[in-house]
Amino acid sequence: MAARKHLLVLLTLFTAACTAESASPASPVRASSPVAQEPMTRVRAVVDGRTVELADGTKARISLLAAPSSCAAAAALEFATKTLLDKDVRVTSITPGEIVLVLADGTDYALLAVQNGVLRTEGVDGGPLTAAETEASQAKRGLWAQDCPTSASPAPTTTTSPPPPPPAPTCAVAYRINSQWPGAFQAEVTVRNVSSELIDGWTLRWRFADGQTVTQMWNATSSQNGADVSVVNAGYTALIVPDGSVSLGFNGGAKGANSVPTSFTLNGAACKAE
Repeated sequence: MAARKHLLVLLTLFTAACTAESASPASPVRASSPVAQEPMTRVRAVVDGRTVELADGTKARISLLAAPSSCAAAAALEFATKTLLDKDVRVTSITPGEIVLVLADGTDYALLAVQNGVLRTEGVDGGPLTAAETEASQAKRGLWAQDCPTSASPAPTTTTSPPPPPPAPTCAVAYRINSQWPGAFQAEVTVRNVSSELIDGWTLRWRFADGQTVTQMWNATSSQNGADVSVVNAGYTALIVPDGSVSLGFNGGAKGANSVPTSFTLNGAACKAE
């Protein structure tokens, strides 16, 4: 009987100990904190190889990418359009107007473009982008395989063609002073047709440099306005055949110097002096 009591006491004590142990609180299990990520957005337009417009209308340049040269711009735009247009991306802003753009699978677009030789880096000194550019250059990928400068080309210079040479003269004029005396002189002017066309009627003009005047003329009729002399053919001197000539003479007045005119026109076209 005593043994049975002892057994009951032991069972009671054991049961109480087990109950107390199960009632004690368990140590909490801490869940790992989720990794913060930028929300996804969509590229709704591609402006060029390194500039995009996002779903909210924001236009931004992708950081660390240089502008393509003029001959590589089309390929860069094609690559960016194929890779980004209407695609979901994550964007991190670096500076106002510049972004880091990551594709939905976690690929950095700038690194992808440089690896494919589509664009060069800008403002990078070492790191994955520099290594990717070196690799693309050595492998002759993209723009590195083109006969194309690897930086933006300067604007082409505009060359201006020289003006065409003046037409060959159709006439030649010989002006000779046959005699002169104080205050007057006599001169002869010969007009030669050096073209292949018949001259039928003509007006010869020249300009005196020293105030000379025409006082009397034969084989033509003259008029004068200041230093400018205009001579019209007589009826019998109107025709000048190719390689033919006509001569006219005049008396003139001169006070002091009496230099020979140096330029003549026939029917408005310049003649060469002989």
